Amino acid sequence: MPQQDIDLHSAITALSCSLDLVGIDEIRHGKRVAMMAYHIAGALNWPDAEQISLLHAGMLHDCGVAQIREHRQLTETLEWSGADAHAQRGADYLAACPLLAHLALEIRYHHTRWEQLLLLPLDQRTRLRANLLFLADRIDVLQVPYLNSEQILTAAPDIVARLQGLSGSLFAPELLDAFARVAASQAFWLSMDPDYLDEDLRALGKNVAHVALGYSAQRELAHLFSRVVDAKSPYTEQHSERVALIARQLAADFGIGDQELEQVEIAGLLHDIGKLRVSEDIIDKPGKLTAAERASMQRHSYDTYRILSRVFADSKIPVWAGFHHENLRGEGYPFKSAGAAQDLECRIISVADIFQALAQTRPYRASMALEAVLDNLRQRVGAGELDESVVGMLTRQGEAYYRLARGD
Repeated sequence: MPQQDIDLHSAITALSCSLDLVGIDEIRHGKRVAMMAYHIAGALNWPDAEQISLLHAGMLHDCGVAQIREHRQLTETLEWSGADAHAQRGADYLAACPLLAHLALEIRYHHTRWEQLLLLPLDQRTRLRANLLFLADRIDVLQVPYLNSEQILTAAPDIVARLQGLSGSLFAPELLDAFARVAASQAFWLSMDPDYLDEDLRALGKNVAHVALGYSAQRELAHLFSRVVDAKSPYTEQHSERVALIARQLAADFGIGDQELEQVEIAGLLHDIGKLRVSEDIIDKPGKLTAAERASMQRHSYDTYRILSRVFADSKIPVWAGFHHENLRGEGYPFKSAGAAQDLECRIISVADIFQALAQTRPYRASMALEAVLDNLRQRVGAGELDESVVGMLTRQGEAYYRLARGD
């Protein structure tokens, strides 16, 4: 099977959809910030490559935000004293991903005042890029009440005036001047409509130089996003990474190799990416979920499937990841697929997900000992839910898999 390449721009655009889920009320925040920064950079006559780089930075600028309550605090005021924490987290995530490490420093300072940036040992390019992201981010906070309405055109002059009043303190004067120029056009504001925004991003993608990513680079991106997902709750720390390790080893034990093995690991890393939409209050709830809360939780695997279908359109990764809550009886979710419809890799990731979750402390129970975990899996096999061969393979080296699940 030939190695599948995916394009970096397309991958960033698609994966930014998962970051947009965190906002719930402000879907596409990252894309709007990206497009506004892109247009302002154009008004400054920055090189094309610089504009595209800023577009990518804009889509990823909130990769340090996984919790909905934190996102709400970031979008309720122009400045929030806790904003620096997510900027630092995002910078750390990006610095650990060689593909995107060049964006780490501007993400680190994208909530820093211009007057403070001037005092930091940064080059002028980094200062301006970081401050432009801050400016675009705050423009979006002010325009959100008017999104999808022509009333943004009447509100726009007040938004411009309010931000120009912060020239030299929060924002660089030259950035505000460029913003005022592009903001004079009604098209700047009306293009933030969701349909137009997605259309413009697709059109831009056709003009962006193709950067194909092999599996090593795809895995780096997957690690980045798995860290964002697992940061939703202290109870899910390293869950995705552990599931990926278990799933990869199980697949190898079944003789699955080469590209399929790489895809199993990536699917394991990204299987919960749709969970960014789920409130941490639900994830951390110590008691039984209500019907509404269960519905919120159950949609995450479908969101995972749809997001990954945009990134890995020609592979089995979306199916293997999106089916991780299906069972062989056809009583799982979201597709209600029965055993015959599930690849071995789907069954492997499903077992790996349950095994790791049972071995990990959760808000509603303590970590379970190995024998208790295996008994639980055997009961599910007996009930016709899990694949007996996969559970049997895991059981034969239970202690080794348990160490992978626990990170011991």
